[in-house]
Parts: sequence; structure tokens; C-alpha cells
Amino acid sequence: MMKNKNIRVPEKTETFNLENFHELCDHLASQDSDLKLILENHGYPPMWTRANTFESLVHIILEQQVSLASALATLNKLKEKITEIVPENILKLSDEEMRECYVSRQKNAYIKGLANAIVKGEIDLEKLSTMSNDEARETLVNLKGIGNWTVDVYLMFTLQRTDIFPIGDLAAVNAVKRLKQLPKSTAKEEILEISEKWKPFRSVASMMLWHYYLCNLKTK
Repeated sequence: MMKNKNIRVPEKTETFNLENFHELCDHLASQDSDLKLILENHGYPPMWTRANTFESLVHIILEQQVSLASALATLNKLKEKITEIVPENILKLSDEEMRECYVSRQKNAYIKGLANAIVKGEIDLEKLSTMSNDEARETLVNLKGIGNWTVDVYLMFTLQRTDIFPIGDLAAVNAVKRLKQLPKSTAKEEILEISEKWKPFRSVASMMLWHYYLCNLKTK
């Protein structure tokens, strides 16, 4: 539940963390009555984060266009097979072994392409963490199978950047439509215009929206 206190304007920050996450939620709620309702009815969202590792990027790739449960099952199957999800271990697996771990042919190519790029030094995850959002995006989208949605989730969950709105994420977009009582046919441009009001903390607003979406799923 939203803390009952005077809301101060938080300093602009490039990243969110355990120390400032609730403060940023409170600030957004003070600016948008619909976001305030999320906190009042459902409490604070989890602060979803992942380590800046190859495994995390593999997990995000596996989540493309499938349920979170399905992606996690595939990730766990890979862990059973190779114990540690690192590029070198992935590259030792044959296409047949990847299929046995429920990895589709397309995602097999994407994951092995990422693994090769890391092994060859073309992608440095530590260096990505020091780049701006645009620089990190430009670097990652050069890899086959990594588009803007994958980069958005990586920037939000892994690098904990504060100002990302994942317009390609159906759950976030549908949450905006439901929260704002918009028609299902509402264009992405209008959704993006609404998200502009949450700058420079759109990532935190997105987590509030996902929280709202998931809580509503549970009540159906």
C-alpha cells in the first residue's frame, strides 16, 4: 500500500534499486490517480530484476512470444542438461540436444548467435552496463533474434534503467488500456503518448502496470 506521507520529488536517476523503488512508485502515484489506485488496491509491485549475465539474456530470448512459465521450463531444462548456462556450455550442445531442452530452431539460432558473439568478444555484458540506453540498444539489436522488446526487458530487469516503456509488451499495453479504460483498438502511438507523462520513471510505471495486470489475472 502507498505510504501515507508527503511525497517529495525524487532526484532524476538513471537506475532504480531497493533504496529508491518505493519512493519512485509513490512519486508516480502522486502524479497519476490511476497508478495511485494500483498501489492502494494491490500494494507495491515486486522489483523485478535479474543479474547481468548470459543466462539472463538467454532467459529473455526464451520469453519471446511465449508464456513466462513455458520460458522458465525451458531454461530449467537447459540447466539440467549443462548445469551452468554460459556461452561455452551452450555451444557444446547439438541442435538435437537443444530441441530436447524444448528450445525451438529459431531460438536455438538466436541463443547460439549470442553465445558466439560473447565468446568472440563482440558483446561484453560488463561494458553494456556502462553504455547509455541507446548505445546498448544499438549494440544488441545487431544480433539476430534480439529486437526492441528483448532490449527493453534487458535494460529494465538487468541494468535497472528507470526510463523504459516496452511498447512491444502486450501485458503492459493491455494494462494501460484497462487502467485508462481505453478501447482495445487504441493505437500504440496513443499508449506511448500516455507513457510520456511518466517520464523519467517509465520503467517503474511499467512494473506497476505488470503488477496490476498479474493481480487482475489472479482474480479472473
